Amino acid sequence: MIKNVHGGTVDLLGEAIVTGRYPVGSSLPPEPLLCEELGVSRTVIREAVKSLIAKGLLVTGPKVGTRVLNEDLWNWFDPDVVRWQSRAGLSRDFLRDLQELRRLVEPVAVRLAAERATEEDIAEIESAYAGMVRSVEEGGDYVTHDLRFHHGLLRACHNRMVAQMSKALDALLRTSFEISNLRPDGPASSLPLHRAVLDAVIARSPQKAERAIVLLIDGANEDIDAVLNSRRKLPQLGLPAPRVKARSGKTVAR
Repeated sequence: MIKNVHGGTVDLLGEAIVTGRYPVGSSLPPEPLLCEELGVSRTVIREAVKSLIAKGLLVTGPKVGTRVLNEDLWNWFDPDVVRWQSRAGLSRDFLRDLQELRRLVEPVAVRLAAERATEEDIAEIESAYAGMVRSVEEGGDYVTHDLRFHHGLLRACHNRMVAQMSKALDALLRTSFEISNLRPDGPASSLPLHRAVLDAVIARSPQKAERAIVLLIDGANEDIDAVLNSRRKLPQLGLPAPRVKARSGKTVAR
Protein backbone atom coordinates (compact mmCIF):
# COMPACT_ATOMS: atom_id res chain seq x y z
CA MET A 1 0.00 0.00 0.00
CA ILE A 2 2.85 2.39 0.90
CA LYS A 3 4.52 1.62 -2.41
CA ASN A 4 1.28 2.39 -4.26
CA VAL A 5 0.93 5.72 -2.44
CA HIS A 6 4.53 6.57 -3.31
CA GLY A 7 4.11 5.57 -6.96
CA GLY A 8 0.86 7.50 -7.25
CA THR A 9 2.45 10.61 -5.80
CA VAL A 10 5.44 10.38 -8.14
CA ASP A 11 3.01 9.97 -11.04
CA LEU A 12 0.92 13.00 -10.09
CA LEU A 13 3.89 15.30 -9.50
CA GLY A 14 5.81 14.03 -12.54
CA GLU A 15 2.87 14.53 -14.85
CA ALA A 16 2.25 18.00 -13.39
CA ILE A 17 5.85 18.94 -14.22
CA VAL A 18 5.91 17.49 -17.74
CA THR A 19 2.53 18.97 -18.66
CA GLY A 20 3.72 22.40 -17.54
CA ARG A 21 1.62 22.90 -14.45
CA TYR A 22 4.94 23.48 -12.69
CA PRO A 23 6.97 25.17 -15.46
CA VAL A 24 10.70 24.84 -16.02
CA GLY A 25 12.57 27.06 -13.57
CA SER A 26 9.68 27.30 -11.12
CA SER A 27 9.68 25.93 -7.58
CA LEU A 28 7.30 23.29 -6.29
CA PRO A 29 4.80 24.48 -3.69
CA PRO A 30 5.90 24.09 -0.04
CA GLU A 31 5.58 20.63 1.47
CA PRO A 32 2.50 21.47 3.63
CA LEU A 33 0.58 22.64 0.54
CA LEU A 34 1.54 19.53 -1.45
CA CYS A 35 0.57 17.30 1.49
CA GLU A 36 -2.83 18.96 1.68
CA GLU A 37 -3.39 18.91 -2.08
CA LEU A 38 -2.37 15.26 -2.58
CA GLY A 39 -3.58 13.92 0.76
CA VAL A 40 -0.25 12.33 1.72
CA SER A 41 2.36 12.75 4.42
CA ARG A 42 5.54 14.79 4.27
CA THR A 43 7.52 11.56 4.15
CA VAL A 44 5.70 10.50 0.97
CA ILE A 45 6.29 13.93 -0.62
CA ARG A 46 10.00 13.81 0.23
CA GLU A 47 10.42 10.31 -1.18
CA ALA A 48 8.52 11.30 -4.35
CA VAL A 49 10.77 14.33 -4.78
CA LYS A 50 13.83 12.07 -4.45
CA SER A 51 12.45 9.87 -7.25
CA LEU A 52 11.86 12.90 -9.48
CA ILE A 53 15.38 14.16 -8.79
CA ALA A 54 16.69 10.76 -9.94
CA LYS A 55 14.66 11.13 -13.14
CA GLY A 56 16.28 14.52 -13.78
CA LEU A 57 13.11 16.59 -13.36
CA LEU A 58 13.96 18.37 -10.11
CA VAL A 59 16.89 19.79 -8.20
CA THR A 60 16.94 20.82 -4.54
CA GLY A 61 19.12 23.24 -2.63
CA PRO A 62 19.08 25.48 0.42
CA LYS A 63 18.77 28.65 -1.67
CA VAL A 64 16.68 27.43 -4.63
CA GLY A 65 14.20 25.14 -2.87
CA THR A 66 12.84 22.35 -5.08
CA ARG A 67 13.06 23.62 -8.65
CA VAL A 68 12.01 22.18 -12.02
CA LEU A 69 14.98 21.56 -14.30
CA ASN A 70 15.21 22.29 -18.01
CA GLU A 71 13.72 19.59 -20.27
CA ASP A 72 17.16 18.85 -21.73
CA LEU A 73 18.19 17.46 -18.32
CA TRP A 74 15.20 15.11 -17.96
CA ASN A 75 15.94 11.39 -18.30
CA TRP A 76 14.27 10.63 -21.62
CA PHE A 77 15.19 6.94 -21.27
CA ASP A 78 12.96 6.71 -18.19
CA PRO A 79 9.62 5.07 -19.12
CA ASP A 80 7.71 7.28 -16.69
CA VAL A 81 9.05 10.48 -18.28
CA VAL A 82 8.09 9.25 -21.75
CA ARG A 83 4.64 8.21 -20.50
CA TRP A 84 4.05 11.63 -18.92
CA GLN A 85 5.15 13.28 -22.14
CA SER A 86 2.67 11.18 -24.12
CA ARG A 87 -0.11 12.48 -21.88
CA ALA A 88 1.11 16.05 -22.32
CA GLY A 89 1.24 15.62 -26.09
CA LEU A 90 3.91 14.13 -28.36
CA SER A 91 5.53 16.99 -30.24
CA ARG A 92 7.17 16.73 -33.66
CA ASP A 93 10.53 17.47 -32.01
CA PHE A 94 10.09 14.61 -29.55
CA LEU A 95 9.17 12.17 -32.31
CA ARG A 96 12.01 13.43 -34.50
CA ASP A 97 14.47 12.79 -31.66
CA LEU A 98 13.02 9.30 -31.23
CA GLN A 99 13.40 8.39 -34.90
CA GLU A 100 16.92 9.78 -35.03
CA LEU A 101 17.84 7.70 -31.98
CA ARG A 102 16.52 4.56 -33.69
CA ARG A 103 18.54 5.44 -36.80
CA LEU A 104 21.68 5.72 -34.67
CA VAL A 105 21.25 2.56 -32.58
CA GLU A 106 19.29 -0.12 -34.43
CA PRO A 107 21.23 -0.41 -37.73
CA VAL A 108 24.51 -1.00 -35.91
CA ALA A 109 22.88 -3.42 -33.46
CA VAL A 110 21.20 -5.41 -36.23
CA ARG A 111 24.44 -5.57 -38.20
CA LEU A 112 26.12 -7.09 -35.14
CA ALA A 113 23.16 -9.42 -34.59
CA ALA A 114 23.66 -10.82 -38.10
CA GLU A 115 27.22 -11.67 -37.11
CA ARG A 116 26.68 -12.87 -33.54
CA ALA A 117 23.13 -14.18 -33.07
CA THR A 118 22.90 -17.66 -31.56
CA GLU A 119 20.30 -20.24 -32.56
CA GLU A 120 18.42 -19.36 -29.37
CA ASP A 121 18.45 -15.68 -30.31
CA ILE A 122 17.06 -16.42 -33.76
CA ALA A 123 14.39 -18.72 -32.33
CA GLU A 124 13.25 -15.92 -29.99
CA ILE A 125 13.07 -13.37 -32.82
CA GLU A 126 11.21 -15.86 -35.05
CA SER A 127 8.74 -16.52 -32.23
CA ALA A 128 8.13 -12.78 -31.84
CA TYR A 129 7.59 -12.45 -35.59
CA ALA A 130 5.12 -15.34 -35.53
CA GLY A 131 3.21 -13.48 -32.81
CA MET A 132 3.08 -10.40 -35.02
CA VAL A 133 1.67 -12.46 -37.89
CA ARG A 134 -0.98 -14.03 -35.63
CA SER A 135 -2.00 -10.60 -34.36
CA VAL A 136 -2.53 -9.39 -37.93
CA GLU A 137 -4.39 -12.52 -39.08
CA GLU A 138 -6.48 -13.17 -35.98
CA GLY A 139 -6.47 -9.81 -34.20
CA GLY A 140 -4.54 -9.07 -31.04
CA ASP A 141 -1.77 -7.13 -29.33
CA TYR A 142 0.63 -6.51 -32.22
CA VAL A 143 2.70 -3.91 -30.34
CA THR A 144 3.84 -6.32 -27.62
CA HIS A 145 5.15 -8.81 -30.20
CA ASP A 146 6.74 -5.97 -32.19
CA LEU A 147 8.61 -4.82 -29.06
CA ARG A 148 9.72 -8.38 -28.40
CA PHE A 149 11.03 -8.63 -31.99
CA HIS A 150 13.17 -5.50 -31.66
CA HIS A 151 14.36 -6.38 -28.15
CA GLY A 152 15.43 -9.76 -29.53
CA LEU A 153 17.49 -8.07 -32.23
CA LEU A 154 19.17 -5.76 -29.72
CA ARG A 155 19.99 -8.65 -27.38
CA ALA A 156 21.27 -10.75 -30.29
CA CYS A 157 24.11 -8.31 -30.96
CA HIS A 158 25.64 -9.56 -27.68
CA ASN A 159 26.84 -6.16 -26.54
CA ARG A 160 26.01 -5.70 -22.87
CA MET A 161 25.58 -1.95 -23.14
CA VAL A 162 23.20 -2.24 -26.10
CA ALA A 163 21.29 -4.97 -24.28
CA GLN A 164 20.84 -2.64 -21.30
CA MET A 165 19.79 0.14 -23.65
CA SER A 166 17.00 -2.06 -24.99
CA LYS A 167 15.30 -1.83 -21.58
CA ALA A 168 15.62 1.94 -21.56
CA LEU A 169 14.33 2.18 -25.13
CA ASP A 170 11.16 0.24 -24.35
CA ALA A 171 8.81 3.20 -23.85
CA LEU A 172 10.36 5.10 -26.76
CA LEU A 173 9.97 2.17 -29.15
CA ARG A 174 6.41 1.56 -27.99
CA THR A 175 5.62 5.20 -28.79
CA SER A 176 6.85 4.73 -32.35
CA PHE A 177 5.07 1.40 -32.85
CA GLU A 178 1.72 2.58 -31.51
CA ILE A 179 1.70 5.66 -33.70
CA SER A 180 2.66 3.63 -36.78
CA ASN A 181 -0.14 1.20 -36.05
CA LEU A 182 -2.73 3.97 -36.18
CA ARG A 183 -2.46 3.87 -39.98
CA PRO A 184 -4.92 1.55 -41.78
CA ASP A 185 -3.20 -1.77 -42.46
CA GLY A 186 -0.01 -0.41 -40.86
CA PRO A 187 0.92 -3.64 -39.05
CA ALA A 188 0.23 -5.81 -42.10
CA SER A 189 2.28 -3.60 -44.40
CA SER A 190 5.23 -3.61 -41.98
CA LEU A 191 5.42 -7.40 -41.75
CA PRO A 192 7.43 -7.90 -44.99
CA LEU A 193 9.94 -5.32 -43.75
CA HIS A 194 10.33 -7.19 -40.45
CA ARG A 195 10.64 -10.48 -42.35
CA ALA A 196 13.45 -9.02 -44.46
CA VAL A 197 15.38 -8.07 -41.32
CA LEU A 198 14.90 -11.53 -39.82
CA ASP A 199 15.88 -13.31 -43.03
CA ALA A 200 19.08 -11.26 -43.30
CA VAL A 201 20.02 -12.12 -39.70
CA ILE A 202 19.36 -15.81 -40.36
CA ALA A 203 21.47 -15.60 -43.54
CA ARG A 204 24.32 -13.98 -41.55
CA SER A 205 24.32 -11.01 -43.92
CA PRO A 206 25.22 -7.86 -41.95
CA GLN A 207 24.87 -5.47 -44.90
CA LYS A 208 21.43 -6.78 -45.88
CA ALA A 209 20.30 -6.71 -42.26
CA GLU A 210 21.40 -3.09 -41.88
CA ARG A 211 19.68 -2.04 -45.11
CA ALA A 212 16.49 -3.86 -44.09
CA ILE A 213 16.25 -2.23 -40.66
CA VAL A 214 16.87 1.22 -42.16
CA LEU A 215 13.95 0.64 -44.56
CA LEU A 216 11.82 -0.44 -41.61
CA ILE A 217 12.73 2.65 -39.57
CA ASP A 218 12.16 4.95 -42.54
CA GLY A 219 8.75 3.34 -43.10
CA ALA A 220 7.86 3.99 -39.46
CA ASN A 221 8.96 7.59 -39.89
CA GLU A 222 6.61 7.98 -42.87
CA ASP A 223 3.78 6.45 -40.83
CA ILE A 224 4.40 8.88 -37.98
CA ASP A 225 4.44 11.87 -40.35
CA ALA A 226 1.18 10.73 -41.94
CA VAL A 227 -0.53 10.33 -38.55
CA LEU A 228 0.70 13.74 -37.39
CA ASN A 229 -0.49 15.39 -40.59
CA SER A 230 -3.90 13.74 -40.23
CA ARG A 231 -4.22 15.29 -36.74
CA ARG A 232 -5.46 12.00 -35.34
CA LYS A 233 -5.36 11.59 -31.58
CA LEU A 234 -2.03 10.08 -30.55
CA PRO A 235 -1.80 7.16 -28.10
CA GLN A 236 -1.14 7.56 -24.39
CA LEU A 237 1.36 5.10 -23.00
CA GLY A 238 -0.42 4.72 -19.68
CA LEU A 239 -3.16 2.82 -21.50
CA PRO A 240 -3.02 -0.75 -22.86
CA ALA A 241 -1.68 -1.05 -26.40
CA PRO A 242 -4.46 -0.92 -29.01
CA ARG A 243 -5.41 -4.31 -30.46
CA VAL A 244 -5.22 -5.02 -34.16
CA LYS A 245 -8.42 -6.14 -35.86
CA ALA A 246 -8.42 -9.50 -37.64
CA ARG A 247 -7.97 -9.41 -41.44
CA SER A 248 -11.19 -11.28 -42.27
CA GLY A 249 -9.68 -14.54 -43.42
CA LYS A 250 -6.65 -13.04 -45.22
CA THR A 251 -3.34 -14.75 -44.56
CA VAL A 252 0.09 -13.20 -44.37
CA ALA A 253 3.28 -14.60 -45.85
CA ARG A 254 5.41 -16.11 -43.10
